[in-house]
Amino acid sequence: MTVISKKDARELVEELADAARASQLEIGQADADSRNAALRHAAELIRGSEQQILAANQRDVQRGMKVGLSDAFIDRLTLTEDRIEAMARGAEDIAGLADPLGVELARWTQPNGLDITRLSTALGVIGIIYESRPNVTIDAAALCIKSGNACILRGGSDSQETSYLLAGLMRDGLKKAGLPENAVQMIPTSDRLAVDAMLGASGKIDVIVPRGGKGLVQRVQEHARVPVFAHLEGICHLFISARADLKKAVDIALNAKMRRVGICGSAETILIEKQATETIGREVVTALIEAGCEVRGSTEIAALHPGVIAATPKDWGCEFLAPIIAIKTVADLPEACRHIQSYGSGHTESILSEDIAEQEAFFAAIDSAIVMANASTQFADGGEFGMGAEIGIATGRLHARGPVGANQLTSFKYIVRGHGQTRP
Repeated sequence: MTVISKKDARELVEELADAARASQLEIGQADADSRNAALRHAAELIRGSEQQILAANQRDVQRGMKVGLSDAFIDRLTLTEDRIEAMARGAEDIAGLADPLGVELARWTQPNGLDITRLSTALGVIGIIYESRPNVTIDAAALCIKSGNACILRGGSDSQETSYLLAGLMRDGLKKAGLPENAVQMIPTSDRLAVDAMLGASGKIDVIVPRGGKGLVQRVQEHARVPVFAHLEGICHLFISARADLKKAVDIALNAKMRRVGICGSAETILIEKQATETIGREVVTALIEAGCEVRGSTEIAALHPGVIAATPKDWGCEFLAPIIAIKTVADLPEACRHIQSYGSGHTESILSEDIAEQEAFFAAIDSAIVMANASTQFADGGEFGMGAEIGIATGRLHARGPVGANQLTSFKYIVRGHGQTRP
């Protein structure tokens, strides 16, 4: 279907949302075994459809190359046998998690005898708007099924063929488990008017999760009339203390930047304490350059290696999403924290130090969604956090923060049990 008017787009989204709402009422009350069975069936279908998935994805990749998508974009778009297996395993891992619904979050008794329980419940209908990464189709749908939510997916035109196929497999998994397939919906058009309709669907969609580049997320945050879980940019920092271990610092810096340069958990800036510039700093800079990374450094960093390019003010706070990193020296931990607070996006920061007190001071001073010590920022991922997968990373301070997994896709209600009380 091709959306040709705002009215068409609005009616399309409302129709899908109404079907999703009806399905959510059923799946939200389904027992955990049924929801888990749907995920395990879907995992089997994903493995059994590997060749079809690879073929559809190759067609998407070829179209992306023709229109000049960046290497990082193509990397996010491309599926391999290993990545397909990871999707199937992710669905199974989510099925193996504890049920996030019906959990007693708190319980107390008032002096008047009222027994009050706070109980976890599904959020409702969740809209997911994403670009390039077709695996988001599986992660998002699986997390929504696990948490008793219905989802409306809107993938980008670049991954449309792959995403449609994957959404169909998730719907088939629901059917095999005896659950309503409309708990997973896919917007059947790449027209941007459908995105606008989703953003304006207050009362129809309960929350929107954008997963993509800065342009997409900014547009969603500016125009949504529906609550949003999102991060705008992943400007992640490493602070290398003079009390860091040399080998750990080199290994972590290489992994944090170069493992996958196009993901939001990739490090974009390294701050090195001045006392460690000639020792740890020199080794880190050399290792990055030898690994094919372009280093843009401050004056002190440029003196360490002839391959360093002089940094400009625009390099601080830049999300490169490429084998490029900005490096500068700082006097101490407080200066590092001030830099992060000025230029960071509230996503993920890591301190490399063997000093426990210094680690704790960093944890206390930095208010990003994820704060680490002696670990690569590329661990900023729901799967790596034991959540099975994630629907995105949230950097806001309300409701969800950090990796948004099944537990973060729940709300709660109060159950009040009385025995005849009336309020005076």
